[in-house]
Amino acid sequence: MTINKMKILNKFFYNLTQFLGMAYRNKTYVCFDATNDILYYNLMKAWKANDNIDFDFYNAHDYNDVNDTDSEATIKRKLKQRLNNTKLFLVLVGEKTKNHYKYVRWEIEIALNMELPIIVVNLNKIDGIDNNLCPAILKNELAIHVPYNQKDIMLCVDNWGDKHYEFLEDGETGAKILER
Repeated sequence: MTINKMKILNKFFYNLTQFLGMAYRNKTYVCFDATNDILYYNLMKAWKANDNIDFDFYNAHDYNDVNDTDSEATIKRKLKQRLNNTKLFLVLVGEKTKNHYKYVRWEIEIALNMELPIIVVNLNKIDGIDNNLCPAILKNELAIHVPYNQKDIMLCVDNWGDKHYEFLEDGETGAKILER
């Protein structure tokens, strides 16, 4: 089976499950280097909690608890459950993100296999792909690359999903930049 046929079938089955209510994907999954970049993730949660800031997303990490004491297999099983409820995959790219294979790369691989719309957020605020810091697995994949700020992240959360599927249908791949 060709890759295009697989993509069409994946989209068909995704739409079918949505229609039948078998899997309700409404969450945004935030992938990040938990050691070095959790501050940026926590700031996003603070923006969301602040009634004076127009920033909102359904956080997939609210779905189930993952503990540092859990085994790698248990952690990955729980993360996979979160990903199964995800409609949008957001990866925070910091100085060391591209070097994390145990979870970050694994999460990205799952998101790519699921054909989730991917938003790459550059913590250094570069607008567009940062070839020095972007994980290699994402460099040639369909994803939008934006600087870390409330406005651009929200624009992508609100609009990238539909654009992603339009690009997929047209057979387009590669890094995209936010049209403002």
